[in-house]
Amino acid sequence: MGETTCDYVVVGAGSAGCVLANRLSSGDADVVLLEAGEPDDDELIRTPARFPELFGTDYDWDYRTVPQPEMNDRRLYHPRGRTLGGTSSLNAMIYIRGHPYDYDRWADRGNDGWSYEEMLEQFKRSENYEGGASEYHATGGPLNVAEPLDPHPVSEAFVEAMDAAGVEHNPDFNGSTQEGSGFYDLTQANGERCSAAAAFVKPALDRPNLTVEMNAQVTGITFEGDHATGVRYDREGDTHAVRADREVLLSAGAINSPQLLMLSGIGPADHLEANGIDVRVDLPQVGRNLQDHLKLGVVYERTDGPPNPVPSSNVIETGGFVRTDPDDPAPDLQFHNAPVYLLEHGLDAPDDDRNYFSLMPTLIRPESSGTVRLASRDPRGDPIIDPQYFTEDGDIEPLVEGVKLVREIVQTAPLENYRGEEVHPGESVTSDEEIEAFVREHATTVYHPVGTCRMGEAGDAVVDDRLRVHGVEDLRVVDASIMPEIVGGNTNAPTIAIAERAASFIA
Repeated sequence: MGETTCDYVVVGAGSAGCVLANRLSSGDADVVLLEAGEPDDDELIRTPARFPELFGTDYDWDYRTVPQPEMNDRRLYHPRGRTLGGTSSLNAMIYIRGHPYDYDRWADRGNDGWSYEEMLEQFKRSENYEGGASEYHATGGPLNVAEPLDPHPVSEAFVEAMDAAGVEHNPDFNGSTQEGSGFYDLTQANGERCSAAAAFVKPALDRPNLTVEMNAQVTGITFEGDHATGVRYDREGDTHAVRADREVLLSAGAINSPQLLMLSGIGPADHLEANGIDVRVDLPQVGRNLQDHLKLGVVYERTDGPPNPVPSSNVIETGGFVRTDPDDPAPDLQFHNAPVYLLEHGLDAPDDDRNYFSLMPTLIRPESSGTVRLASRDPRGDPIIDPQYFTEDGDIEPLVEGVKLVREIVQTAPLENYRGEEVHPGESVTSDEEIEAFVREHATTVYHPVGTCRMGEAGDAVVDDRLRVHGVEDLRVVDASIMPEIVGGNTNAPTIAIAERAASFIA
């Protein structure tokens, strides 16, 4: 077994891992970045409109949840990126930071340094905002953020229709207010995807102190006493080791980071023992607090407009944020709108000559939470993913209200020339009970799992507010799994900002 020595080993070349690799190797530290998947050299990754074609391929971990009792025992598909750039190489490229309320709540829980004011600087540190620098935006960063290059005419009608229905136009969801409707900013450059790999890793590949290993499946963390010293990984049938003289940094995401901790003896003692794993640290919160956003496609036949978005389109070009309860401190419902058929990821779109459009209300402040657990001690096996969707009663009502609001939006004048029949759920579905049944049968994840290594005080969390794992030394988790509570919006931009924050702590 060969061994490499470095200062920092980063496990996972997703959004957070790419940021860490760039920032930590910008000085004289030696950094090794390990990624289980293939290189990101496929045209499907570069071409925004083709992202759905990546689902279920070698670039996707292609996970499934356990049956969800509150969703008619369905097993929900969970795509996770398995390539350089991670899920930022598969996603719809929407750049949303969340609401200031999110980060201030993190800070209010005792997490020093994570308020909105402090996190705003981390967002700006990454950003090259094509709209120009301002109080809320910056230029000159590695991550290009742009408006849609050539939006579909139905997308333009969506924005006008939402405004007509009372969801007022908002030109910048990441500016002074999140609420309203409009076009999404996108992580794109010149009409191509700007993944975390394209933004942070590829410009740094010529650094002699950065090593990137692909097809490197990490199987465990190594220790000397209470100190993490490195990791073991398999590559092309051979076992390798990396020794980290400074720190081991897990950036494998909300599914794989807790899995790797548990495989290494850090987690709930009873669960580890049941899987034949020696307990190094009894840390009950590892794998708990799994939170996610659920979306629901309300689909209409479309009677006009080009059949498909252009290649530079991220398909979901527009949306908005609303409060179903005006007394709520922040929006609880987001919309993802598309000029195509997108019920259940669009994977079962009708094979006919008709065109469609979809408006997707999305629950962004769920009360339900679930778990990630080991199926066995085999590091190559899929973990057990149980989000426990809709186990809290308050999670259904916002989506029911969202379906009603979609119907109001669609009946406004701006969509008159495009509106055909309502295909799903259909005009016969009218009562709250019928809409709720539709929600339970057809809601799907919008690919935002977080929280399984949450940040906070020992006893109630996995990492402290510097993202150091409780109970061991020289080991941190840096990815979406550290979120104490899920943010109100898409999670890619917050994950990048988390890594920027961590890099400043580590450096």
